Amino acid sequence: MSVTLVPSLPALPTAAPAPLDVLGVPGEINLDYAASAPCARAAADAVTELLPWYASVHRGAGALSRRCTLAYEQARQTIGDFFGARADDHVIFTRNTTDALNLLGRSVPVGTTVVTFAGEHHANLLPWPRGSVRLPVPADPAGAVRALAAALAELRRDSNPALPVLVSVTGASNVTGERWPVAELARVAHRHGARIAVDAAQLAPHEPVDLLALDVDYLAVSGHKLYAPFGAGVLIGRADWLDAAPPYLAGGGATSRVGSATHDVTWATGPARHEGGTPNLFGAVALAAVCAALAGADRSALSAREQALLARLRTGVAALPHVVELRTFGPDAPRVGIVSFVVAGWDSAEVAARLAARHRIGVRDGLFCAHPLARRLLAEAAGRSGRRDLPSTALRASIGLGSTVDEVDRLLAALAELA
Repeated sequence: MSVTLVPSLPALPTAAPAPLDVLGVPGEINLDYAASAPCARAAADAVTELLPWYASVHRGAGALSRRCTLAYEQARQTIGDFFGARADDHVIFTRNTTDALNLLGRSVPVGTTVVTFAGEHHANLLPWPRGSVRLPVPADPAGAVRALAAALAELRRDSNPALPVLVSVTGASNVTGERWPVAELARVAHRHGARIAVDAAQLAPHEPVDLLALDVDYLAVSGHKLYAPFGAGVLIGRADWLDAAPPYLAGGGATSRVGSATHDVTWATGPARHEGGTPNLFGAVALAAVCAALAGADRSALSAREQALLARLRTGVAALPHVVELRTFGPDAPRVGIVSFVVAGWDSAEVAARLAARHRIGVRDGLFCAHPLARRLLAEAAGRSGRRDLPSTALRASIGLGSTVDEVDRLLAALAELA
């Protein structure tokens, strides 16, 4: 089938330079960065360099242990600096964003009301205490700000004003890539005496994220989304709730003293309180190495390259009459390199399998661990397109540092064959 997939667009700059090159398998097209981004060379090199020295962290006097302890704590500092942590913030290593938000959910004071939107990833819907408020998905970013202001005003009227409130929102949707107005939501939250947490799993790999500039209280990030696939994430934020909460993992390293009696325990303060057990040294070091590499890169140029590639992908999808893009906001809303869509008349899992088997293209299919939002957007896509043959799940193509024009064009050509 002969089809013009994309109108003429300016040539893209070359791919990101080392150490921001990403590893991959020749011939395999990875368009599933939003699930797990490939490993950056900076992360792989940092782990390889430290491997011969591998030893315990905070638990040994030998040279190997001292070096590993120093590397772990330097990683904490590097990551905190990269994300604009305040001097009195804690930077706590976790497994991923889900783990970080569960830690925060365990740390909110008793009686806290948590306010989220229905468009969140499950990691930002499920960890919160009973009585939390879930606001409807807004039609646009300004609607999100208005809805939050109205909800917080009502909460403060109807409940004990002394009880804490936490607002928790995404920085960029894992379904649509659309960016949320984090700074504006933070201003509203603070105006009503609430704190705000941001799930930056999808935003951080694409755009700079700075706690101080955004004026947010807590930030959760995954290493495996940020080109550091070694099983680490972080929760960064204000110390008081974290130091007052029971340890997330009770065990070695989380205590400052354990007495002979059953409950004679003095728990540590600071990050150690919630990092019981032997820590993930390589995950921390890998994530710090990527943060350092990104800090030294031209983030504006990287973003411009990605946005040009994203425009090519979205324009190509729009040119295919049997493919419908999912979106929450308007078509021109700011977004990162994520596009979700459906192919009319085709089951999404079947399309994903066909792309893999026939074209060696990897994409995601399903509801993307954001079931309420994905189901809503699928219904909206059916109404907007007027088609009754759309499937009940979606496909998602996501791009990043290693993505190329050729990869995008091959995906569009493969989708065109399904007409």
